Amino acid sequence: MRKISFKLGLLFFVFVLGVEAVLFASLYVTLVHSRINEEFEQLLARGNSHRDVLEKNYNPSTLEHVKLMESEAETDVVITNDNGKILYFSNHILPVAKRIIKKTNKNIPYRGMIVQKNWQKESHIATVSPIRINGKLKGYVYMFQNTDSIQYMIYKLKHHFIMVGILSVFLTIITIAFLSRVITIPLIRMKQMTEKLSKGDFSVRLQVKGGDELAELGKAIQTLALDLEFLKKERKEFLASISHELRTPLTYVKGYADIARRTNIEEEERNRYLSIIYEEAEHMEKLVKDLFELAQMDQHSFHIHKESTNLCAFLKKLYDKLNPAFQAKNMSLNYFCDGNITVHIDQKRFEQVMMNLLDNALKYSDQSSTVSIYVKEKKKNVMIIVSDEGTGIPEEDLPHIFERLYRVEKSRSRTKGGTGLGLAIVKEIVEAHGGSIYADSIPGKGTKIIITLQEG
Repeated sequence: MRKISFKLGLLFFVFVLGVEAVLFASLYVTLVHSRINEEFEQLLARGNSHRDVLEKNYNPSTLEHVKLMESEAETDVVITNDNGKILYFSNHILPVAKRIIKKTNKNIPYRGMIVQKNWQKESHIATVSPIRINGKLKGYVYMFQNTDSIQYMIYKLKHHFIMVGILSVFLTIITIAFLSRVITIPLIRMKQMTEKLSKGDFSVRLQVKGGDELAELGKAIQTLALDLEFLKKERKEFLASISHELRTPLTYVKGYADIARRTNIEEEERNRYLSIIYEEAEHMEKLVKDLFELAQMDQHSFHIHKESTNLCAFLKKLYDKLNPAFQAKNMSLNYFCDGNITVHIDQKRFEQVMMNLLDNALKYSDQSSTVSIYVKEKKKNVMIIVSDEGTGIPEEDLPHIFERLYRVEKSRSRTKGGTGLGLAIVKEIVEAHGGSIYADSIPGKGTKIIITLQEG
């Protein structure tokens, strides 16, 4: 994870540094250009100001006054006549002035112009403003400024940019290191958690905050850990239950087989022991069959072949098939299904569902009680309700009755109890049809099993 932290930080740093470099370069060039333009504009404005004064009072006294003003300033002035002959000048600007005046084009606009722009290589920058009196050209005012001040200004500006740039890079490194750490810490924890999961430790917990993608990944890993822990627990309980379910009939088979092998027992007694062995063998056969079906469902090799079915006609056949068994126990089986209701089901598998539910109702209901099958339409769904008037299911057991090998009565006799897999298979088959199933029960009054399917 340190590698990804370093790579992530380096990637951020290169990207941010590139952005900063472009922004700093653009800002620097803009500021330099702006400051240089200000210097040119100020110098030209100063020359135009002197020109305006001279146009009002063009005499030796005013010319001398202009010269005197510039002698105390950082700029220099040169005043020429209309032919370019130098009349007045300040300080020692004369050699530079002669060279610039000589190469200056005389077609100068009244607003003035810059005649020396190269502040990087030349010693001075210069502007010129024409003097016009009564519409006639009288002369020119040349303004000069030493480029040392400009160079120093640019140097200071560059120095400030370098200092700010270094500070910015330093702060960027600290910020990116912190952010990379913040981003990678959850990843490191997730890595450690997945390593523990791979070693079979499903008890690990990951504290996840926020709603971003990393938080969602953490929640997904946490959910996976909980699911794996649940599956591990379920597997242990399942294996323990299977061992118990197989051990009991095997104990019966082995014990009664040993007795049946004796030569000194009556034939009638031997036949009774053999009948018990046969019943236990049937019990194991049913258990193995149910386990095989559940294994197929878990491996997604359990296929549902749906076909359009008239539900009322389908349930009527089941009613006719099972009613004699209910009559033999002095119980009533009622059937309520009106109309022409069509569903798409696998008839063989759904018959298995209904047979299991009705068989449970027959086993766990008292004589003279009633078991009913109701079919109701609700919006675009069909509800099949199997209700009985049996002993009911305790509230604490009700959420678990569809779990594998779960029994409400832990000490139920083997003649009355099943394998504990029937309702689990029912639930799998119903859900494979895209439906749902749940139970509603009142202890002492009876139980309702409600199946919901899509109509159509």
